[in-house]
Amino acid sequence: MTDSIMSKAATMEIPINSNGDTGTLPEDDSLEQDLQQVMVSGPNLNETSIVSGGYGGTAEGIIPTSSIKGSNMHHSSSSSSMTADEATRGVAVEKLETVKKWGLNTYKCTKQMISERFGRGSRTVDLELEAQIEVLRDTKRKYENVLRLARALTNHFYNMVQTQHALGDTFADLSQKSPELRDEFGYNAETQKLLCKNGETLLGAINFFVSSINTLVNKTMEDTLMTIKMYEGARLEFDAYRTDLEELSLGPRDAVAMARIDAAQQLYQVQKDKYERLRSDVVIKLKFLEENKVKVMHKQLLLFHNAISAYFAGNQQQLEQTLKQFNIKLRPPGADKPSWLEEQ
Repeated sequence: MTDSIMSKAATMEIPINSNGDTGTLPEDDSLEQDLQQVMVSGPNLNETSIVSGGYGGTAEGIIPTSSIKGSNMHHSSSSSSMTADEATRGVAVEKLETVKKWGLNTYKCTKQMISERFGRGSRTVDLELEAQIEVLRDTKRKYENVLRLARALTNHFYNMVQTQHALGDTFADLSQKSPELRDEFGYNAETQKLLCKNGETLLGAINFFVSSINTLVNKTMEDTLMTIKMYEGARLEFDAYRTDLEELSLGPRDAVAMARIDAAQQLYQVQKDKYERLRSDVVIKLKFLEENKVKVMHKQLLLFHNAISAYFAGNQQQLEQTLKQFNIKLRPPGADKPSWLEEQ
């Protein structure tokens, strides 16, 4: 029935007057009934189709309107969602590849370390450089002992100076309260005060000595040892990849094996460059460290000797001159205690 209605509508002529108004259509009861039937029982608009090629065309070219509805609205959001998914997938793949490389490198290095420890694997040895590294480690241990003893001396001497200060105050108080021993208590009080003053001057020199040794041991030497640690790690990696390349070279020579050998050769070259670069860094740092150590210790040992000698010889002028020679400024009494404003 719908097809008959559509064919009627397609073949119907609509007369138009000269003024553009439509003419009067002949009454057709069957057409009116058919239209009413379509209005009542016709298809849902959401489920209709757009037919290309006019009425009565073939089924080809029929596009469901439900697939068109909202396609433009969601196109941009779908594209952005796909882009975000691709970016997330790319990050995940990159992380997985990084973890894979790290695991492979760790396995190779662990295998090399175990082989060296049990005497089955060969290792690259630089006898001259390793001897210098061992000397540095031994020197660092000895200097750490000097630093420990110098700090102990500082603590003991500080306590002695504080005791002399308290004893001088006690002698001065007794000289005021004991007229019969005023002179005896008086010059003993002056002696303790003078010793206390010279002791504080010597403490300034020893503290400067301790600070300089601490910088040399825990900063300069430690920095060089950190570079040495990186160098030793690079050496282990280099030997691990070298061993891997040697094992592959002894195997078959088919296409797959040659591809693996080429890949191993590239990784070996990367590790070799890294090893040689760090080895050069260690050589340079050891050279500059030795020069710096000699310069620093020459100055500090001269300071320590002159200050100790002047103090125990009772030469106050020479002791003060020693501090001026090395540009050491003593903090005024009470400088260790923060001011009222600093405590706020």
